[in-house]
This record gives sequence, structure tokens and C-alpha cells, in this order.
Amino acid sequence: MMEESAEPPSFEYTPTWVVAVFCSVIVLLSLLAERGLHKLGLFFKRKDLEALFEALQKLKEELMLLGFISLLLTVSQGLTKYMCIPHHLATIMLPCKKRRSEEETPAQHATTMMRRLLTTHDKSIQNCASKGKVPMMSLEALHQLHIFIFIMALAHVIFCVTTMLLGGARIRQWRKWEQSIKRASQEHEGHHRLHIRHLQSFKERAGRYWRRFTVISWLAAFFKQFHGSVTKSDYVVLRSGFINAHCPSNPNFDFHKYMLRTLEHDFRRIVGISWYLWVFVVAFLLLNISGWHSYFWLSFLPLILLLVVGTKLEHIITELAQEFAEGNTTSSGGEAVIRPSDELFWFRSPKLVLYIIHFILFQNSFEIAFFVWIMYTYGARSCIMERLSFTIPRLVMGAVVQVLCSYSTFPLYALVTQMGSSFKEGMFNHVLHNTLLHWAGKPATSAHSITEPFESITISQTPPNSSTIQLSH
Repeated sequence: MMEESAEPPSFEYTPTWVVAVFCSVIVLLSLLAERGLHKLGLFFKRKDLEALFEALQKLKEELMLLGFISLLLTVSQGLTKYMCIPHHLATIMLPCKKRRSEEETPAQHATTMMRRLLTTHDKSIQNCASKGKVPMMSLEALHQLHIFIFIMALAHVIFCVTTMLLGGARIRQWRKWEQSIKRASQEHEGHHRLHIRHLQSFKERAGRYWRRFTVISWLAAFFKQFHGSVTKSDYVVLRSGFINAHCPSNPNFDFHKYMLRTLEHDFRRIVGISWYLWVFVVAFLLLNISGWHSYFWLSFLPLILLLVVGTKLEHIITELAQEFAEGNTTSSGGEAVIRPSDELFWFRSPKLVLYIIHFILFQNSFEIAFFVWIMYTYGARSCIMERLSFTIPRLVMGAVVQVLCSYSTFPLYALVTQMGSSFKEGMFNHVLHNTLLHWAGKPATSAHSITEPFESITISQTPPNSSTIQLSH
């Protein structure tokens, strides 16, 4: 009787009511999730939120990828009994050091481990132990990896949605600035006075002569991102520069609504897990070696990158203010305005900032997901968690990164990256955008066929009385 009860029963000896209950629960939860996503998609379509609808499609693709990864991990469990490695290879690059008696030599320790492996009920371990080897990966470790990948992907989606909601709420507070500009524009003199007043305030951002030094200018930009990162004067002047560069014939262009549309399109990109992010995951799992404290040092990376990006975006505004103070401006209707340019950005690429923010959000969510996984699987006393003095700073930095990105860096990104040489995809609504693509001979996006979006649409004026529309990837 003891031998029969020692090994867990297979499917052949599992009660049918247990199988039926588990299948019913799994199928019910899967159907609820599928119908919930479907209803959410219908809501986005009904509200004409095409960019968010496409982001939802991207999320479904990620869920499909996770399902395929889960299937591979499940199927590969049957192959683990044939994947054996020598014992000495299984003792290098470990996340935790194995404990052994001080009197025991490495050879004696290996013999003891082999005896334990031979007495286990895991067939893969028994198969490898009979050859004097150990499994490349045990079934338990494979199951734990399965859970970790699921938690990591879930945490990434939650962090992206949280950043989008909090950052979007912050940007929506600027709506009152847009409305005040429109009210002032109803009277020409009122609009002119408003523009002049904010230009003078914007000019003061350039500072005195000592602010022109590179080190001082970057230090001022660094501290600016923590308090009052975007002022009304910044918004008014950058808005005027954008309108003068891209739609001078429409001075009442709703710049705020355009920014919200571009954020929706950007959300579609950051919600996914790109291939280079998976490379980062593999690299971290490889370097998570006992004694290296890689988990602790890596937690500084998103904070450092976020501070660098925030400083760069603030410095771009300072550069524009300095150009204006030096008189390097253009005019629109007799009013001086700034000149947007790709030269202001790293490698002449405003969209590079989005990729960096994407990596920051993923890396920060990865840190939190790894912490939750360790707590769920091994508990707070796990050797991977290391000392409490290492754990608390990681959690604090994760919270700081999320708050700073949501309320400062992401709104800064939404405003400052409009200062590129070309405007973004959200310039037109979905219908007009697809019409332009069709007119240019490009496939339009639809609910059933989502194609790779264009990065920018540039309109340039060419005399006499003609214009050129350029669609670029």
C-alpha cells in the first residue's frame, strides 16, 4: 500500500469528476477572458478609438505567443528525461550556492546527490542518474520557469497600462491651456498679447549668460524634470512652433487632441514585448549568478535611463529657448516662433525616445515580476532574494521609476517629441489617415487586417500653390 500511494496517480487513476471540474473551470475562465477582450474591442470601435483597438490586437498577439511558449514548455517536459549533463556542469553558474557538510569533499558530495537522485520518483532524474549524470532541467524547475514567464508578461502589460492611464490623465490637465488659447484667439489682440507674454516667459528659461555653459545647462535640465517639468509657457510656445511648421493655414489646430491621438498610437507599440526585450530576459537569467548581485545592480538601470531621458527632453526645451533668445526663430503672422527639427534628438530620431521608454517600462516591470515570482515560489527567505538591505531599495526604485515616468517623463515625451521635423501618425483621424494611405497606394489598416503603421507623414509646401505629401516608414 505504501508503494502504491508513494507515487502520484496518473490520469488513468484520477476520478472523472475531478477531471471534469478542472476542465470546466479552465474553459469557463478562458471564455470569460476571451469575451471580455472582445467586448473591450467593440467598445473601442464604438468610441472610434482605432489606435487603442490596434493595441488590443497587439495584446492578443502577445497572449497567443505566451500560449505557444506555454505549450512548448508543457510538451518539452516529456523530453527532459533524455536531456542529461555531467554533474560538474550542473554545479557552475548557480543562482544559489549548494550547501554541503564541511567534512564532505566535492566527490563525496556528488556521490551523496546521486544516491538521492536514484531514490526519487521523477523518471527523468532516475534515467539520468542511472547514467551517472543529472537532468539538464528538472520538471520542477521547468514548471517554475513557466510561472515566471506568465507573471513577467502580466506585469509588463499592467505597468504599460498604468503608465498610459496616469500619463494620459496628466496630459489631459493641459486641456485648459488649449481652451484658453482658443478663447484668446477669438480676439486678435488678445491672442497676440497671450503669445508675447508666454514668449517672454519662455525666453527666461534660457537663463543668463552662465546658463549657456553646457554643464550648467544640463544640470538645470536634470533638476527641472522633478518639479514643473512642463509649464503653460512651454506648451503655448511649442504648440505655436508645431502649428507654424506643419499646419500654418490652420492656427486653431487642436494640438492637445492631436497629442492624445499620438499617445494612443505609441501605446500600441509599447504594450508588446519585442525580440530585443526577450534577449534581455535571457541575458539576465544567464547572469543571475550567486555572489554577483546582478538583480540588485540591474535595478538601477531603469532609473538611470529614465533620468537621462527626462534630462534630454528638458534640455531640448532649453535649447529651443536659447535659440529664441539668440534670435534664431521664424515668424508667423508677425509673431516669432521656434523651429522644430530632428537635429534636437539623439541620432536625429525622435522615435528613439519611445524605444528607450519601452525598455524602461519593461525592465521595471521585469524587476517587480521577478520579485513577485520569488516570493510566490520560494518565499522571502530565498537565497535569490538576498538580504533585506538589497530588497527594499529595489522595491523603492521600482515605485519611483513608475511614478516619475507616469507624471513627468511620459508627458514630457508626448510634448517634446512633437518638435521633430515631421508630425506623427495621429495627425489625422482614422478615416482620413486610411484615405491618404489609399491615395498614396499603401494598404490601409482595418479591424481585420492590421499592417505595420507609418512612422510619419510629412507635408511640404512647394510653389506655386501645390503641396507634397510624403508617407515614410
